[in-house]
Amino acid sequence: MDQAVATPTEQLDLGLALPWQNSFASLGPAFYTELMPSPLPSPYVVGVNDALARELGLAPDALRSQAGVEAFTGNQPIAGSQPLASVYSGHQFGVWAGQLGDGRAILLGEAHTAAGPREIQLKGSGRTPYSRMGDGRAVLRSSIREYLCSEAMWGLGIPTTRALMVTGSDAPVRREEMETSAVVTRVAPSFMRFGHFEHFSARNQLDELRTLADYVLDRFYPQCRSTDKFAGNAYAALLEQVSERTAAMVAQWQAVGFCHGVMNTDNMSILGLTIDYGPFQFLDAFDPGHICNHSDDQGRYAYNKQPNIAYWNLFCLGQALLPLIGDQDLALAALESYKQLFPRELELRMRAKLGLPDAQPQDRELIEGILALLAADKVDYTIFWRRLSMHAAGEPASLVRDLFLQREAFDAWSLQYSKRLSTESAPQMLRTNPKYVLRNHLGELAIRQAKLKDHSGVEDLLALLQAPYDEHPGHNDKAGFPPDWATQIEISCSS
Repeated sequence: MDQAVATPTEQLDLGLALPWQNSFASLGPAFYTELMPSPLPSPYVVGVNDALARELGLAPDALRSQAGVEAFTGNQPIAGSQPLASVYSGHQFGVWAGQLGDGRAILLGEAHTAAGPREIQLKGSGRTPYSRMGDGRAVLRSSIREYLCSEAMWGLGIPTTRALMVTGSDAPVRREEMETSAVVTRVAPSFMRFGHFEHFSARNQLDELRTLADYVLDRFYPQCRSTDKFAGNAYAALLEQVSERTAAMVAQWQAVGFCHGVMNTDNMSILGLTIDYGPFQFLDAFDPGHICNHSDDQGRYAYNKQPNIAYWNLFCLGQALLPLIGDQDLALAALESYKQLFPRELELRMRAKLGLPDAQPQDRELIEGILALLAADKVDYTIFWRRLSMHAAGEPASLVRDLFLQREAFDAWSLQYSKRLSTESAPQMLRTNPKYVLRNHLGELAIRQAKLKDHSGVEDLLALLQAPYDEHPGHNDKAGFPPDWATQIEISCSS
């Protein structure tokens, strides 16, 4: 290191101290490997999430200090943390991949905060026993995308992991081309995945499977211990709760036009959080079959397939938990909650986007009708919903009508819709339909600046995305139509 850094003791005076609990580490060595992050040379700040820092009880200025940069790049131990990489398995693109694990992420530990326990993880912090011949690093490009998108989802009210900061380094990393390294600090109540359960179930390590399930029940789903459903079977109740959280999350994805891109079972959160931002995309032109992942040759994770893939993944989780549930019929009954809840949640979200708080029988026809028109004319998804909200608030109808080629078809739908629309719907719609989402081209422009060590684009986008329903005067260009070159952006699993 060129510069002196603070010791863990000195960090106490720099606003970097956290009260650590490290409950995951108490599960024992079958669940992880203890190891320190691998240092990166000459790290620097790319972005700091001041709001999240304060929620965690950290001083934002301390994170920007040299001590903060070194600590959250993985170069300097943090007092009280217990770094480890966890092991899990999973299905990738529908195929059993066997053992996986934290191949480029190291969990520093679990910090106690005012909002409850929060795990803090460094992604891109070097090779682990689970790297599978990889280098364990993350590139600047993908780290900025995850940093911004996790906060964009949080701003939209969608359950998600969050991002505390990004640090960069000029250390080279080869992907499709030579790039530079970065580390993103991720925060969540837990990073536990479906794949953690698949790992021990597939290996018939039933004691470890039970230990893991009991840990999740006691910490995150204690109500399942006292349920009257499923003959009092807590593990079936756990599967039902995870199914319901997943249903609600995916319904929110679909409503806002979010494509995850790589919904492998090891990328599914046991808490129903959006996790592992790789080849994601918010829709520009509405195309139900849109594939955002350049690596997804078969379109397994296309936008319109996400709801069924989520159920498929839950079915895999159910199989993994079956040795504990002990009854296949109970497991299937627990999974049934997804099938029942998802369509209700999606209709609820879509009615909110239309400004229809009370359900009426004709609402489904309205929803299906406008989605068909959006798809037929490839109308920009976010702009349509925002303009519809503005029209409800008194702007001229032409603002919306001009988005369509099939004007007469839209007029017919609009007439039907106007009969249902309440004059009091506009405020709700403007708080339901965002003005700003993280479009691929916006992220790309911020990344290009950051590669030149100009991080103002990252900072500006973060502020917009954390409050996406606000107007933010002076930033209308970031709420406009994407440029033609945006369609040429390719995002793959290496992103």
